[in-house]
Amino acid sequence: MQVLHVSTECYPIAKSGGLGDVVGALPKYLNKAGIDSSVILPKYDNKWISKQIWITCFKGVIQLDTDLIAFKIQQLKTPLAFPLYVVDIPGKYDRPGIYLDHNGMGYEDAAQRAICFQRAILQWLITLEKLPKVIHCHDHHTGLIPFMLQHCPEFSVLKKVPSVFTIHNGEYPGSFDWELVNLLPLFDGRVGGLLDWDQQINPLATGIKCCWKLTTVSPGYLEELQIYTKGLSHLLQQEMPKSHGILNGIDTQVWNPATDTYLAHPLKKSARVFKATNKKWLCTHFNVPPTLPLITFIGRLAREKGADFLAPTIEHYLSSGGKAAFIVLGTGDPTLHKILSDLGEKYKGIIAIALEYNEQLAHQLYAGSDFIWMPSRVEPCGLNQLYAMRYGTIPIVRAIGGLKDTVVDISNPNGSGIQFNQLSLADTTQAIQRAVSLYNNKEAFAFIREAIMDLNFSWEKSAEDYFSLYKKIARFQEFDD
Repeated sequence: MQVLHVSTECYPIAKSGGLGDVVGALPKYLNKAGIDSSVILPKYDNKWISKQIWITCFKGVIQLDTDLIAFKIQQLKTPLAFPLYVVDIPGKYDRPGIYLDHNGMGYEDAAQRAICFQRAILQWLITLEKLPKVIHCHDHHTGLIPFMLQHCPEFSVLKKVPSVFTIHNGEYPGSFDWELVNLLPLFDGRVGGLLDWDQQINPLATGIKCCWKLTTVSPGYLEELQIYTKGLSHLLQQEMPKSHGILNGIDTQVWNPATDTYLAHPLKKSARVFKATNKKWLCTHFNVPPTLPLITFIGRLAREKGADFLAPTIEHYLSSGGKAAFIVLGTGDPTLHKILSDLGEKYKGIIAIALEYNEQLAHQLYAGSDFIWMPSRVEPCGLNQLYAMRYGTIPIVRAIGGLKDTVVDISNPNGSGIQFNQLSLADTTQAIQRAVSLYNNKEAFAFIREAIMDLNFSWEKSAEDYFSLYKKIARFQEFDD
């Protein structure tokens, strides 16, 4: 084990969003490059995990304040493209939801769960004969690990193991009250300030302060975090010397239009036939007209994703005489569920609303849609636009974060999509109008659609960038030879 990735998500085991896709792909491509990479995540009570055979490789007990919490580290018997471990903590993670309960509410013991998870991993690692050369932590759920590596005597044997901390989404710091500090292992009180931000223990801030190297999932997002990060922008500015923006890739084996088993019509002949047959399937499935440009939103129905602008923009565009069909796939804010459902009823036959998480349907939408619409307020990297382009679907994106880094506006040479700057009704509507105008220019539309399918957003380049980063902080003699 050279690099151990610590995360709460990893596709196909457990996924809520882009974090799961990244952690499911990056180790695979690092292994291809010769960097032995493993993943460890919590053992959830879900279908994928319950179907597997697990081998227990360590048992331990955590003293969580006055409670003793037993746990097991288990390894998947039949490896994926990388060795996979889970932390089995009965009563903490043996729940179907990753972050939310069956009512869609966050777990009240989120801090306790995260601390148990991180402490269990380090307690296991100190027993290993050969330590990892890098511990790569992902998002705030793992942000206390860099601190514990450096400042908790219990884990002193790990003090020289470098840590990388990647911010996938800075909107969620994972903060909790100082009254829970006794849940952490013993540490010198003089370093307690490393845990603190705004009079709370802030795992995101702690990870930023204590990691050896900090990364974000796109160069654009690194720039934006220095301006706004839930009050942490000044901290990000201070930590810039150790910070790197590395653009996410996509797993081109999973996202391959020629071999994708989720698709009704995989790519066999031309891009034109591929798009036409899959659009026909979609329009029949959702009962929308195949003659209209088809604009799709896929993702969480949350303010962060600009989902509150979907209904007003669609209503404004259609009521003004615009001609397009719309499909929305996703779940999230119950208020937005109601607004979008009502809009779907009002414009039945033109708008289709699917309030669900459906991986197969998402793949089909990437293949059959004409445009993917991403009016995000925050988009650290964005993967949907990369999947869409791989499948010949043109992105309509707000020019922020990774969207700005990956989508070139069609007003420029080698344009690959449509950008807009402000999240306003005027700008979002104008972006839809530009998309429809492009669709009506059949020659230009076909040219861009085919060109974006050839763009390379694979993980190979990103894996090289991470390897270069690892080499700066750890000795990989095997690879240098």
